[in-house]
Amino acid sequence: MSTPARLGRLAAAALIAVAAVGLGPAVRPLDVRAAAPSLSLVTATTYEVRPDEGRVAVTVQITATNTLEDTLTRRYFFDQGYLSVQPGSSNFALSAPSGARVTVSSQSADGVLLRLRFGSRIAAGKSLALTLTYDLADPGGAPDRPIRISPSLVLFPAWAYASPETPGSSVEVRIPEGYNVALGRGPLDGPTLDADGWQVFKSGPLATPLTFVADITADRPGGYVDDLRAVAIGTERADLLFQAWPDDPAWLERVRDLVLVGLPIMAEETGLAWPYDEPLTFTETFVRASDGYAAQFDPAAGMAQIGYAASPGVILHEAAHAWFNGGLVADRWIAEAFASLYAEHAAAALGLEADSPELADVPLGVAFQLNTWSASGAATPTEDAFGFAASLALAREIEALVGAEALRAAWQAAAAGEPAYQPGEAATEPGEATTNPGESTTEPGDGSTDPAAAGAGTTSTELESGAAPPDWRALLDLIQANADPAVAGDLERLWRRWVLRPADAPLLVARAEARDAYAETVTLAEPWQLPRSIRDALRAWQFEAATRLMADAAGIIRQRTAIADAAEALGLKPPPALREAFEGEDPFLIAPAEAAAELAALGQIRAAESARIAEPGLLDRLGLIGLEPELHLAAARTAFEAGDQDSALVSAAAAEADWLAVPGIARGRLISGTLLLAALILLGWLVRQRRRRAVSERWARTGGREPRGPA
Repeated sequence: MSTPARLGRLAAAALIAVAAVGLGPAVRPLDVRAAAPSLSLVTATTYEVRPDEGRVAVTVQITATNTLEDTLTRRYFFDQGYLSVQPGSSNFALSAPSGARVTVSSQSADGVLLRLRFGSRIAAGKSLALTLTYDLADPGGAPDRPIRISPSLVLFPAWAYASPETPGSSVEVRIPEGYNVALGRGPLDGPTLDADGWQVFKSGPLATPLTFVADITADRPGGYVDDLRAVAIGTERADLLFQAWPDDPAWLERVRDLVLVGLPIMAEETGLAWPYDEPLTFTETFVRASDGYAAQFDPAAGMAQIGYAASPGVILHEAAHAWFNGGLVADRWIAEAFASLYAEHAAAALGLEADSPELADVPLGVAFQLNTWSASGAATPTEDAFGFAASLALAREIEALVGAEALRAAWQAAAAGEPAYQPGEAATEPGEATTNPGESTTEPGDGSTDPAAAGAGTTSTELESGAAPPDWRALLDLIQANADPAVAGDLERLWRRWVLRPADAPLLVARAEARDAYAETVTLAEPWQLPRSIRDALRAWQFEAATRLMADAAGIIRQRTAIADAAEALGLKPPPALREAFEGEDPFLIAPAEAAAELAALGQIRAAESARIAEPGLLDRLGLIGLEPELHLAAARTAFEAGDQDSALVSAAAAEADWLAVPGIARGRLISGTLLLAALILLGWLVRQRRRRAVSERWARTGGREPRGPA
């Protein structure tokens, strides 16, 4: 109950006392003394809810007692009084044994002032029983009206009545069985179920009745009126199911019409595709949320529960949760912040007031870093009030700083599971393509100078995906990857001011150092892409691990340089195997081994080249007979460029061995040839000598005559 309404009730109780009339020598109005009322009122008020009739039937049993005492010269009595009841009350009737009546004296926003005529005089020390009845009827109109009485929803305040400083009045509320009842303030005990099926709530005797107000809210589960609609979201069709209470067509019209025009606007603003295959349901409800928010969104069920009195801003906010939920972002503050932001944009486009949460409306002394905002249902209403307002304030600042397009790109990447620190455009080694080491592979103005934007705007490298919905860390990375690098520092300051816990603040320092190292290592590695494990460590904010991996990567790049220099000196082109290992799976195990193999092969080829006889002489040619070092060397060079370092090593070793063996082989062959010649000469001499001996022997046998054959 508001303070003006409470004061009105106290004043009305005093007015009853003013109605006292004294009979005797002097007749005058009686002075009012609040601490000791001359006419005390003790009431028993019953509120009987009649949903089908759209009203609450109120019965006030009044015991009016004249507390004055007659004197020898004066008699006191009361024959009328005044009573203020709830605003919106009607159909008043007053009964008493002698025929009382009631009229409306005045009406205001704080209540209806009734004039009660008792129909008889209450003498000093006497009491009179009266019964006042009236209705609290549902007036219709605004959805957030304080009195709603319908089969689906019951909402009204229950007052107690008494004269000032008079204890003992009571309140009873009777609600039909089947309603879910929520009570505010009061207190009321119950419910108990009576024989007629009424849920009964009772206050018992009240010590201070004039301060008593019970807020009664009850809803009854039941059928809905379904309305299935479709709306174009970009090139896609979004199916939407609206479920309204049968007795609230105004909610259906209000929510349906706003959602149907609001969703396409927010889809264009965010750049996001429609994420649902099945119809998204918008259901009218009485939301019993601890944060007091008039709606709830359940992405798993594909359902937005929107309160019967939700404002346009709340309706659009819940519609924005079709995208901004745990499927797109990980942290509560991110989902709420940007659902509110895009609800504001849609409302502005439609010329509506969003009635957004503002920090100015949050109680003083409530403030916390958004990373500490508890989940829905765990935070207090005051904490939630700050969380909603602060997150929206941050979202506004982010958009103002980076621009709508950068945010749109960040949301699209998040929806696709594409994290920051994407690899750059693929390029081949110098001489094989137009891209040279150190030459940028992205267009100017695409944000590529931000380390997290490596590869932004490129098309020839497949984007890495599979990322989980971004939390506060990944969101900062994504936004910076798509924003102007000049605002990076301001963006980090926003994170420090609104988001980070004090214990998390040092992470931004380590992050800055790691990102600088990453930018340097990216340049050092060009045209190669760094291993994904480095990017994944940065994405996980594991900066120590990322720095260690980048140092390892730099070592491999130095080996790449050594290989390139050695290969160039030999007229060779390094094979792609080292790059493939460096950019592939398990690079820090495979790439060093590959580099070592290539260096070993190059060393052996260089050794073979060094052993090569450039201009073989006659003796060298003698040694080369039967050897093929040139073929071995050519095979080694071919094998190296083909990436077969084992074969290259073997062939180069064979070539070197052949070249080194030539002099020895030549000498051996020369000596062998000389010995053979000498042997042949000796053999010839021996043959001649033998022939000579044979001739001599024949001469000796024939006496010097030639033997004659037959005649």
